[in-house]
Amino acid sequence: MASPETIRFAEAISRTTSWSLSFYPQPLLNLRRRSTSGCTPAFPFINVFGFICYLISTTAFYSSPTIRGQYALRNPAAPTPTVRLNDLVFALHAVLLSTLAWSQFSHRIWGFTQGPQSVGTAIWGIATGCLLAIIALTIFVASRPYFGYDPAGWAWIDVVYGIGYIKLLITVVKYVPQVHTNYIHQSTVGWSILPIHLDLVGGVLSVLQLIIDSQLQGDWSGLTGNPVKFGLGNVSVVFNVVFMLQHYVFYRTARLTEKEPSGEDGVVDDERTRLLDRRQMSEP
Repeated sequence: MASPETIRFAEAISRTTSWSLSFYPQPLLNLRRRSTSGCTPAFPFINVFGFICYLISTTAFYSSPTIRGQYALRNPAAPTPTVRLNDLVFALHAVLLSTLAWSQFSHRIWGFTQGPQSVGTAIWGIATGCLLAIIALTIFVASRPYFGYDPAGWAWIDVVYGIGYIKLLITVVKYVPQVHTNYIHQSTVGWSILPIHLDLVGGVLSVLQLIIDSQLQGDWSGLTGNPVKFGLGNVSVVFNVVFMLQHYVFYRTARLTEKEPSGEDGVVDDERTRLLDRRQMSEP
C-alpha cells in the first residue's frame, strides 16, 4: 500500500496537471476557428488579475521567511503552510496562459473575428476596487507598530491573506460573465467545455490535497490557515457544475445544431451556419 506522502505527491501532480491543461483548449479552439465569438473578454481579463494575486500570495507563503515565520507563530500546531512547489508552478503558468487568452481578443495581434470586445463596467470596477483595497491594506499595515512585523497584531501576513481573498473573490466573479453570455445566446457554441472537465478534476483534487495535508499534520488548521486554496477548489466545483448543465442540458439543442460535421463541440462551421441562416430567412 502506498504511503501517505506518495499519495499526496501523486494527488498534487494530478491536480496541477489537470488545472494547467485546462488553460489550453479555449485558446486552441479560438485559434482553430480564427474567432473569439461565443466567449467574453471579461473572463481572461479578470483571470489575469486574479492569478497575479494568487502568484503573489503563493510565492509569499512558499518562500518568504517573514510570512512563513508569522504563519508558524499564528499556527503553532501546524507551523508549515500547506503550499507546495506545484502550487507556485501552477500560479506562474496560469498568469502566462491567461494573458495569452486575453490577448486573443486583440484583432491587431491575432486578426481573429471578434466577439464582444467590452470587458464591462462591473468587471473593471471590481478589478479597480480590489487593487485599491490591496494598496490601502498595505499602507495600513506599514503604519502599524513594528512596521507589520509583529504577528500578534496587523502584520504582513494579513496583506498576503488579503491578496489571497481577492483571488477568491475574483474566482467567484470571473465565471459570471461567461455564464451570462451563454444564457443570452442560449448556446455554448464557440466556448470549450474541455477546460471545465479539467477544472472540475483539479478543484476536487485541490480540496483533497488540503484534507490530506491537514490529516498528516494532525491538525485541521491547515484548512483555515489556507482558506484561499480551500475556497478556490469549492467555488470551482460549483461553477463547473453550472457550466456542464448549460452545455449538456439547457443548451444542448443549439450545440448539436451548430457544431461541425466532425462532431467537436463548440467549433462552428461558418459556411454551414450562413446557409442555415439564409434558409431560415427565406422561409415564410
